[in-house]
Amino acid sequence: MAAADAPPGASAPRTHEPPAPTVVVDAVDIVYRVHGTGAATARGTATAALGRVLRRGRGRGAGAGARTVHAVRGVSFTALRGEAIGLVGTNGSGKSTLLRAVAGLLPVERGRIYTDGRPSLLGVDAALMNDLTGERNVRLGCLAAGMSREETRERGAGIVAFSGIDDKGDFSTLPMRTYSSGMAARLRFSIAAAKDHDVLLIDEALATGDRAFQKRSQERVRALRERAGTAFLVSHNNKSIRDTCDRVLWLEHGELRLDGPTAEVMKEYERFTGGKN
Repeated sequence: MAAADAPPGASAPRTHEPPAPTVVVDAVDIVYRVHGTGAATARGTATAALGRVLRRGRGRGAGAGARTVHAVRGVSFTALRGEAIGLVGTNGSGKSTLLRAVAGLLPVERGRIYTDGRPSLLGVDAALMNDLTGERNVRLGCLAAGMSREETRERGAGIVAFSGIDDKGDFSTLPMRTYSSGMAARLRFSIAAAKDHDVLLIDEALATGDRAFQKRSQERVRALRERAGTAFLVSHNNKSIRDTCDRVLWLEHGELRLDGPTAEVMKEYERFTGGKN
């Protein structure tokens, strides 16, 4: 039926707009420049080391012994609101490097990265200080993430409870230096997850803690997606990827080997790795 023939009072047909893009990575190359030849270059005095740094600055990349490591090669993809995207690949494939570039922490050699909103890399926005208590770190981490003082007060107890650091003692009142690496990682995730993010970048955080914490973490990522955010997850735990993500990017030797639905990409990736995480 044409629009002119529609009955009086009928509403116009609804148009379903596609989700808006939050991250566009366009033909990105990331290159590390390594100067020196290994352990021998680390010998000598600090004065000599400073001299090498200054000489390197004058002739960047042209000195003897300088070499390049091409960590990411020509990667392109678009992330949409509401997606949870896993990044998989064998060690050294460029997953964490790409994540840091999306967060704006690494420059690109070629290509462009566009983001809508401020990407938040888990473990950077919520930096923890070893000499302060967990409770104090929660307050500082929330403020650093852009929460108001009122929001910080309201969410503090919930963040500690979510992290589980007090499950076996009153650790939230102790300095961070008394925490295990797993406890610190759980608290770091809990601080970052207390706020809704346009783009949340998670590197291995969901692999920490017991199954109960992993389940809570995965539920929080799903809630983020429902609030129209985008989450990226780097993990060597294939089950975390399957349980959390609806799309997977497979990187190998810095190149994007496959991009598609989780089940399809993980099937090919596990065939490539022999089923190993």
